[in-house]
Parts: sequence; structure tokens; C-alpha cells
Amino acid sequence: MKGFFVTGIGTDVGKTVVSAILVEALKADYWKPIQAGNLDFTDTDFIKEFTINHGQLHNEEYTFQDAVSPYLAARNVDKIIDIQHLKIPKINNPLIVEGAGGFMVPVTENLLIKDLINKLQLPVILVSMNYLGSINHTLLTIQAMKNENVNVAGIIFNGEANPETENYILNYTRIKLLGKIPKADIMSKGFIVQQAGQIREKLIPLLSGIAEQSSSADLPIDYESF
Repeated sequence: MKGFFVTGIGTDVGKTVVSAILVEALKADYWKPIQAGNLDFTDTDFIKEFTINHGQLHNEEYTFQDAVSPYLAARNVDKIIDIQHLKIPKINNPLIVEGAGGFMVPVTENLLIKDLINKLQLPVILVSMNYLGSINHTLLTIQAMKNENVNVAGIIFNGEANPETENYILNYTRIKLLGKIPKADIMSKGFIVQQAGQIREKLIPLLSGIAEQSSSADLPIDYESF
């Protein structure tokens, strides 16, 4: 299966902006399985608004009014998310799947976003943002993914640059750097297209290797190779 799952080191770190750039770069389909909050302008609406070369925008399986964890948003309206119902849609293009919040965000009483990632079996692109404490949050997320044997395609730093923080994370984890997205003063299609052009060449080789990786998806991932 060709595509990536986009998760973050927390909420509001720019997963949707990065997802838009990935969609534009790969002319990919986009799918946000669970949308919690922002129903007047969903993340899918953002992708539609700010990308030019997008594929099919697949409908959310679950939408909730409250901008909280999927588990709490569902519980607030007396619903339970059935993770087995969340299946990758039929696609003819690469697929970008955007998660809700971070890697350990609750989806049900007993399941987290990490369990959805393991179910969908897509390589993960981690979005990090520089702020006080972001090294800790990034390293903890990468360690958690390592513990789950998740196939990590690489990391993207979003927002204002902090070279010392970024270099520490890259040197400590040996995770592959896919891009550094600057903060956009005004969001526009031009910004997304420009950033997509800068990241595209690093994504294409990863896509070509996904089919080979999927045949050994049950084997432990060697994080030293990143």
C-alpha cells in the first residue's frame, strides 16, 4: 500500500499543513478517518482549499463536534468508535492519512492512535514543532513508535526553526529528516505548492520502497538505519 500516516508530537503542531504539502507533492489522496472539532472547516476542507494537485478527498468515517480526543468526543455523544471499521479506502494514487492529535491519543477506552497506525500498516511521518519541551515530546514519541515496531519514514519540523533543537533530535534518534516547513505568515496555495516542491524528491524514493517493506511488515524495524 503506497502512502503515509501523518502523526504529531502533540496537537496543533501542524499535521494538516504538512499533510497538505504531502498531498500536493505526491498528487495524493487524503483521508482523515476521525475529525474531532472544527466541523465548520474540517481538515479535509483545508486540503481542498489550499492544494492544487490533490487526488480524491475521502470522507471522514467519524465526525464529532467537540475538539477533544476522539474517545472523549465520541463518549460525549454516547458513541463508540469501532476501529475495525476504519479501513483504507480504495485508491489509485498515493494516500495521506492524517491522525487525530498525537501517537498516544485515545480513540476508545482501550485503544490509541498507535493502534490505528498498526492496523492500517502505513509508514509514519512524524510532525514536530519547536517549543520549550518539544525535544522531550519528540523523543518520547519516537521511543513509543520504536517500542511498537512502527515503520517511521521520517520527521518533518514545522514552524519557526531552531537548529540546535532539530539537530539534537536528529542526532539522538537518527531519524530521517524529510523537511523543514517555515511558518507561513499567510496561508496560501502558493505556500503549499512551494513547500511541496522542496520536499518531493525525498518522498518519491520512500514511496517506491513501501511495497517491499509491506512484505516484511511483521519484522522489527531497525531504527539505526534511519
